[in-house]
Amino acid sequence: MEKQLTLSFDNTAIAFEAKTDKALKKANFLFSNIGKPWLVKMGAALTPLAFKLRLPIKGIIKSTIFSQFCGGESLDEAAHTALQLGNYHVGVVLDYGVEAMEGEESYDHAVPEFIRAIQYAASKPDIPFIAIKITGFARFELLEKVHCGDTLTPPEQQEYIRVRSRVHSVSEAAAQYKVGLLIDAEESWIQKPVDDLTDEMMSLFNRHEVIVYNTFQMYCHDRYPFLQKSLEKAAKEGYLLGAKLVRGAYMEKENKRAAENNYPTPIQPSKEATDKDYNAAVQFCLEHLDKLGVFFGTHNENSCMLAARTMDEKNIPHNHPHVSFSQLLGMSDNITFNLAHAGYTVTKYLPYGPVKDVMPYLIRRAQENTSIAGQMGRELSLIRKEMKRRGI
Repeated sequence: MEKQLTLSFDNTAIAFEAKTDKALKKANFLFSNIGKPWLVKMGAALTPLAFKLRLPIKGIIKSTIFSQFCGGESLDEAAHTALQLGNYHVGVVLDYGVEAMEGEESYDHAVPEFIRAIQYAASKPDIPFIAIKITGFARFELLEKVHCGDTLTPPEQQEYIRVRSRVHSVSEAAAQYKVGLLIDAEESWIQKPVDDLTDEMMSLFNRHEVIVYNTFQMYCHDRYPFLQKSLEKAAKEGYLLGAKLVRGAYMEKENKRAAENNYPTPIQPSKEATDKDYNAAVQFCLEHLDKLGVFFGTHNENSCMLAARTMDEKNIPHNHPHVSFSQLLGMSDNITFNLAHAGYTVTKYLPYGPVKDVMPYLIRRAQENTSIAGQMGRELSLIRKEMKRRGI
């Protein structure tokens, strides 16, 4: 219990212990600018154009926004970042940040790439997870058709069989090498095949330990009930549920599509409703650790503190093998490092890939950050508090 009493997300000495004075000043500069929506908007428009015109901007990007939010351009560079984080008892989730190319050849090519990443992760002590998206192995329109329950043509049926085969190959490798496989949630209008494929992989590979995790986006009002149903199904069929809990990533897109197509939005009516479901899911999962593994993917300090306190109240060891916390690299270090310092299992999401190819991911990250009320202010106030403490 004593460890819990000393857990604070305001302790900047622990939060930034891995950052040099120079790195802290750089983060201060970066977050000061990411907080300006006009600047992010301009960067999002001009960066792809600059690459197209072959302007020498790669070095600037790599030393600023890329070094803050990405683990490197290759697996080796990512492993080097993982090693540094490992010194502070923080693991990583390997996330190949390159947006998937369309086409069967690209989807086929993705499979050995991910298996290689799994094998690589298995050889390193600080990489317990890798993340994948089903859209990295399947055509969006095909998933949309499956989601709607439309009849597939014979060629489409064959195409979907290949999708399943790709996901199976990667899941099988994850099970063989004992590396956690986090399958991302996608847009609500293609989510059903994502859920179905993930459920099938869990039923195959989560018999004795939690390898495959589905992602539950709590900003959708049906996801908390779906989490409960998923556990019922897993228990009934004799496998362990893998539950990655997030708030969500496609809110504006979801609301816009619902309005345009005149159907009720799947998004919660308010931020409070999302928080309520997320926190209920936290407690639900911690009550059923004999039947599931949970991965708290959140930057919300209240939810992280709730999970930590609930674990203490229930006498759940901080390093329980079925509980992990995670934040994105370059953000919410006050949560990550303080949790790790208190003995909780915590990771950083570590996107990697060539600078030019990871740009869509970085632009989205910057846009998301500017839209999260108070996030930039919180990051900046903590950075400046630590700079003041160090006298820099």
